[in-house]
Amino acid sequence: MSTSVSAVSGFAQTVSGRVIDPSGRPLPRAYVRTIAPDRSSTSGVFTDTDGRFSLATAAPNCTIEVTLTGFETATAPCSDRPLDVKLELAPVSEHVVVSATRTDMPAGEVGNSVSVFDTADLERRQFPLVADVLLGAPGVAVERTGAYGGVTSVYVRGGESNYNKVLLDGIPLNEPGGTFNFNNVTSENLERIEIVRGAQSAIFGSDAMSSVIHLVTARARPGTPVQGSVSAEGGSFGTGRVTGAIRGASERNDYSIGISHYTTNNEVPNNEFRNTTISGSGGSQLTRTASLRAVFRAELGKSGVPGQTAFGRPDMDAFFDRRDIVGGATFSQEISSTVRHQATYGLASTRQQSANLLLDEPYTPQFNGHVSPFEFFDFAYDSRSYLHRHYASYQADWFPIQGNTAAGTQHVTLAADWDGERGTLRDELAGDETKASRDNVGFTIQHQALWRNVSASAGVRFEHNDSFGGAAVPRASIAVVAHRSTGAIGETRLKASAGTGIKEPTILQSFSSNNFFLGNPDLEPERSRTVDAGVEQRLANDRIKVDLTWFDNHYRNIISTRTLSFNPFRSQYFNIGESKARGVELTGEVAPVSQLHARFGYTLSASEVTDSEAADNTVFAVGNWLFRRPRHAGFAEVSWTDRRVSLDLFGSIVGQRVDSDFSSLVPPISVNDGHTRWDVRASCEISRGLALTAAIDNLSDAEYMEPLGYPALGRAVRVGIRAGF
Repeated sequence: MSTSVSAVSGFAQTVSGRVIDPSGRPLPRAYVRTIAPDRSSTSGVFTDTDGRFSLATAAPNCTIEVTLTGFETATAPCSDRPLDVKLELAPVSEHVVVSATRTDMPAGEVGNSVSVFDTADLERRQFPLVADVLLGAPGVAVERTGAYGGVTSVYVRGGESNYNKVLLDGIPLNEPGGTFNFNNVTSENLERIEIVRGAQSAIFGSDAMSSVIHLVTARARPGTPVQGSVSAEGGSFGTGRVTGAIRGASERNDYSIGISHYTTNNEVPNNEFRNTTISGSGGSQLTRTASLRAVFRAELGKSGVPGQTAFGRPDMDAFFDRRDIVGGATFSQEISSTVRHQATYGLASTRQQSANLLLDEPYTPQFNGHVSPFEFFDFAYDSRSYLHRHYASYQADWFPIQGNTAAGTQHVTLAADWDGERGTLRDELAGDETKASRDNVGFTIQHQALWRNVSASAGVRFEHNDSFGGAAVPRASIAVVAHRSTGAIGETRLKASAGTGIKEPTILQSFSSNNFFLGNPDLEPERSRTVDAGVEQRLANDRIKVDLTWFDNHYRNIISTRTLSFNPFRSQYFNIGESKARGVELTGEVAPVSQLHARFGYTLSASEVTDSEAADNTVFAVGNWLFRRPRHAGFAEVSWTDRRVSLDLFGSIVGQRVDSDFSSLVPPISVNDGHTRWDVRASCEISRGLALTAAIDNLSDAEYMEPLGYPALGRAVRVGIRAGF
């Protein structure tokens, strides 16, 4: 790390130490400088990725000053002993993220659009499932087929639901081809959730077409020998939830274990949902420069599938059973002050069964005067999927220059990733079975150049996939501080990013032998090109933050089926679709006093189908809005938190969107009206470590369908108790 030295009276001193946040987590890129008694100062240095700094001073009795956007400025007397400097959060705080660059960076210093939900957010909102948490991020739309446990799709900036790379502590969770159903993913034992919008395939490979969603497992705070909690709650629709967690840390080791069970009947017959989550992580500092960390998570869920009950009777026996297990380990080592590397192995395993073994009575779909001209008949099915995704990664980070020099901090990342995808798709009733094996190998190089007022990065990935061959995907971003904070007028930051994304075909699209949807081994990858630019303004001594971002996304080579013949019926997958989405995201945060915090967000997403095989289809024809992606959406949240009481009011606003009744109703329904939903959360500490909790979902008892045919739950109330030690 470079230093700045002035020789005065022969006195020289080296000041070193570490900068951390309130939880004890290292803070990279904090700016550290020394100040002499006469208020003169040296040129400072930045902390490294472990929060460490070292600089020389010739001023006796000096003071060090540490600043980082989103944190309170801290000072400490210079000392010849290493210092630990803790930065308290600013009223509108900042987060350190890893998903934007594969290394720890303050979110405000990357040019990408990033949202973070931390431990405090997750605890205050009390949302059992991750999908509901994501509604508080701009550019994100969530569709759930009815109540908890229904198929849950996440769309980001107009992208398809399988265009999001989903990670757990860096380990990919997507099924081969990008598919990921959020119905079974809980928020238990998570420390934070990071969302990076825009194409990120340059650093994460296939599937990162429109976003990366990173789930980070909770860790014990340094210096906490044992810490635990238990909770229980129950309420409307037979809902019950029990959780327990324990974590601790010694000087060299830490661990975190959590378990929860959630159950609800969801009002409609055969709509029950049961989920058990088991999660754990542990780490060990093997030597001064080497560490080992392991993670494990299991999501075990089963839900009834009643179907489109708004249009007819529920299916009384169909169900969806899902077992997701993921585990992995990472070895990290600092080879020298300028080189560090890490190696990771992970395995994500999914077993799914979708079945309807008994035939229910036929019915005629109808809704508010819309009636189908014929009866719908039940049919039996029993589909099973067994998927395994092996993941191995090696990453090396080289810092040829660190600190505050004319050349800035230069950081080069080299990474090699391998995904070994193995799958078996089985139709138990027909006796059909499709087995597939596919390997992905990707090589990434990324360069970051960081000065005090400019942060820039550029990278490219070379991907080789057994299905589509080779591809190169670049990405670049920049963030510029146009104005440093002067108190009332806070920091002004300009940012921009551009990137390309790729997504491999699913196993079904490549290998299916079924005549209704024949696989195509010659499919090309789906591709995206995304661009965004924006400005972030802080005001009133970091008590207000406003962010305005424009985005323009283009998706092509979208895979869909094309009919080959009608008698007998045959169709096959081809690259035949194209779409675009452009718009703006406006978000704001206000914290007038320490206890009160308000957030809001609005997204305009002008999406359009630009190429389609369904020219005569009223839903999928060229010129239409993209399916189930609202043009207008937003959220608003107001929370009050003090030593004993926490109150939170959260509202999600979803505008009109293109949809389909899929029930042959006459006249057809092809538009889903918008809706607004409000949720209330509260907790009150009644004694040390013991608190009462309460939650009201859908406070106004709004009636809406999400999507068409699947009524959302009405007002629901839960109460509980939480104890910590």
